[in-house]
Amino acid sequence: MSVRALPRLRNAGPTSAQTARYRCPTRKGAREGNQRGWGIGLARRGCRVTTPAVSLVGVSKHFGDVVAVDGVSLEVQDGEFFSLLGPSGSGKTTCLRMIAGFEEPTAGTVLLHGADVTGQAPYQRDVNTVFQDYALFPHMTVAENVGYGPMVRGAAKDERARRVGEALDMVHLGAMGDRKPGQLSGGQRQRVALARALINRPRVILLDEPLGALDLKLRHAMQIELKSIQRDVGITFVYVTHDQEEALNMSDRLAVFNHGRIEQVGPPQEVYETPHTAFVAGFVGVSNVVSANLAEALTGRADAFTVRPEKISLHVSGAPVTDPSTCDVSGTVVDVIYLGMFTRYAIEVGHDTTLEVVRQNLDAPHRERGLLGATVHLQWARESCRYLSEGSTEEHQGGKK
Repeated sequence: MSVRALPRLRNAGPTSAQTARYRCPTRKGAREGNQRGWGIGLARRGCRVTTPAVSLVGVSKHFGDVVAVDGVSLEVQDGEFFSLLGPSGSGKTTCLRMIAGFEEPTAGTVLLHGADVTGQAPYQRDVNTVFQDYALFPHMTVAENVGYGPMVRGAAKDERARRVGEALDMVHLGAMGDRKPGQLSGGQRQRVALARALINRPRVILLDEPLGALDLKLRHAMQIELKSIQRDVGITFVYVTHDQEEALNMSDRLAVFNHGRIEQVGPPQEVYETPHTAFVAGFVGVSNVVSANLAEALTGRADAFTVRPEKISLHVSGAPVTDPSTCDVSGTVVDVIYLGMFTRYAIEVGHDTTLEVVRQNLDAPHRERGLLGATVHLQWARESCRYLSEGSTEEHQGGKK
């Protein structure tokens, strides 16, 4: 059974009154971008937004009997770093391909800056796409790869050289124009692919899991790099990822996909702290889903809720002082996982429920394994409980195992 978005999320884009909450590019970055001729088209006065950069209106995509995208409506504001987040097969990449023009919707409309582009070919749209495999020409130099687009479009040699230099400087590869892709690291090749997308002066950059092939440390470094570049040039980035941490780190806003539908849209902190469904709570980070039976015993309210592991304090010796503002429960430690900066504990608390708790490793050495089998006391503020609709919780739990 698919998990359907809540009715108020059917058109997930913000209203004009809401857009003031979202970050706009720095005026310095926007000014420099316009001076370089990047065609930002911010359509802003201060931080006000007029026409969204990207709009999906009731978009669906069917592959035979398979419904990949099911009635998605979404708005991405000009200058945003917007992420499409979800597990494999959730519809996020198909949405990106429909924005790019590589797939045509079965139903619905795709708009770019207010213009209907649903039937247009990819080369007719003012967007460029950066793929995970980069797709660089191995026999060409870095400069030739970056300048390939302007060359195909008939730009003069001097103009191409100037624009290639600007694009490579922007991604901090100005001294590597004569190298071949095989002489570069994975992170450098990723930046070449980004420079090749930027040089065509699009108003929207589409990125399909471009960091997926990098190792963890380099991926973290490139997240900072990409966000910095996007902030400086002010171009709209639409970014597809299944990595929750990546989406939280980089996005101004994000949309969480599940079974071809959008479960929730909002700024990272809002999506993480106030998930609207059990799926969002479980997919974006780690969350404990507390059943209605246990919820009633803890809070007096027979509605299932979620609570994040970091919100729960663990007490080994003696029960903590309780008051009406807290939830308190005792349990048995059934697993301990050391993760460097912190340790994760699994606590069996009854009602067929196991809660995860994390504690920062402030002291060393730790003796976490000695807690296995111990009785501990858990406490968290009632305000940390995020109540969920009964239907979405049952669907999430039913599909999880």
